Amino acid sequence: MFRRVLGKTLGFMGYTIQYGCIAHCAFEYIGELVVCTGPSMEPTIVNNDVVFSERLSRHFCKIKKGDIIIAKSPFDPHVNVCKRVIGLEGDKICTSAPSDIFKTHTYVPQGHVWLEGDNLKNSTDSRTYGPIPYALIRGRVCYKLWPPHNFGTLIERTVR
Repeated sequence: MFRRVLGKTLGFMGYTIQYGCIAHCAFEYIGELVVCTGPSMEPTIVNNDVVFSERLSRHFCKIKKGDIIIAKSPFDPHVNVCKRVIGLEGDKICTSAPSDIFKTHTYVPQGHVWLEGDNLKNSTDSRTYGPIPYALIRGRVCYKLWPPHNFGTLIERTVR
């Protein structure tokens, strides 16, 4: 009896470990579900929207202007940010606010991207912390899953 219970327990643990490894690889290399909080991407993504972030684009350098990405925060590596890619390496970016009289420009350095939220008045983004390294990008947002009435692909917006 004890041997049978032990055998079933060990078999269950083996399957659990196998499925755990498969799930880890899927979330790490294919994609993940992300709950977005905060107002910085409104009206495209509002507080508590659930999106699917695929990870293959970052591995194959397929991130382009207009994409919404999930990245590690340059301030806190335990926090992810959801922002739109405004500039790629080598691009010239206008860094001043729309109300400023004098416009200033900067260039995005090699291996970096410039990120901004869609809600410019309420977003902490590259205008605050500068361009972020490509290595901080976790994935590209491709679908909005929740709420159900907004389900579908995110329409690419023209970058200014």
